[in-house]
Amino acid sequence: MQARVVVFPIRRGAWCFVRPRAPAPATSASAAGHGALPPPPTIKELWRGIAAGGRTAPEHAEAVADFVADKMNHAWLGFGSAPEGSVKSRIHSFGLKLLSRVRPSEMLLKSVTKDVSKLDIVYPASINPRLVRRRLRHIALRGASVHKKWLYASICMLPVTSVFMVLPLPNIPFFWMLFRSYSHWRALQGSERLQLLLSDCPGQWKTLAQNKKETSAGKDGDSAVAPWNLQPSKKLDGFLERRGLDEGLDCNSISSICQEYDLDKINVLKYRDLEWPSSTSRST
Repeated sequence: MQARVVVFPIRRGAWCFVRPRAPAPATSASAAGHGALPPPPTIKELWRGIAAGGRTAPEHAEAVADFVADKMNHAWLGFGSAPEGSVKSRIHSFGLKLLSRVRPSEMLLKSVTKDVSKLDIVYPASINPRLVRRRLRHIALRGASVHKKWLYASICMLPVTSVFMVLPLPNIPFFWMLFRSYSHWRALQGSERLQLLLSDCPGQWKTLAQNKKETSAGKDGDSAVAPWNLQPSKKLDGFLERRGLDEGLDCNSISSICQEYDLDKINVLKYRDLEWPSSTSRST
């Protein structure tokens, strides 16, 4: 699978690294015939997939993690559709406030899945491409260190927060730590994948091949093609020229960039308003 990352300076000393928004699922034909959301997988379906064999232990663990995450996602959507003023609605509003504190770089790393084998990097043409790639590698290296630490911390907090199960209220601390454990695990996987995609070693590129066509393209040794593709953009340069970066890009410039490259404006604004240098404690 081919992924795209848009990179540009958004404030003096701060850069933005964001992927275009994923295409929204079809809601007209499919939703009309099958409902607004597909039904969540059942435990029987999960067990059937595990018992079928043909997969390794890490793949089984990933299937279980995805199953739990899917259940949590459907429950979260149910909280969001609850009547305003209800307990579920208040929990949903509180959860949104917590999610707004998540670092935007985590969103980028979580989006780099194991299926990504090619990476297109769009950046302003006036910037040195080596600097762009170096910045991305720093995000990957730092993300691997930070998310590994907080993954272990979140897992250790699960038994502690589970004691609140005795209360006649939703155990928000437990489910938040469970969600953060899953998020840190996904971000850690994305960090390792991004490091592999940006590697200088042709020997590591072979592990990214998804089929025989990709492996045959680089079997000549020296003719192996790098999995990253730097794409300088003069149009992106035009959005940034004569813009003062001391206080950050203005909202109009950010809106134009987001519209041109189909980016999430809220996520981009997080990069601008983030404290630099920031403490890793906000990553939780």
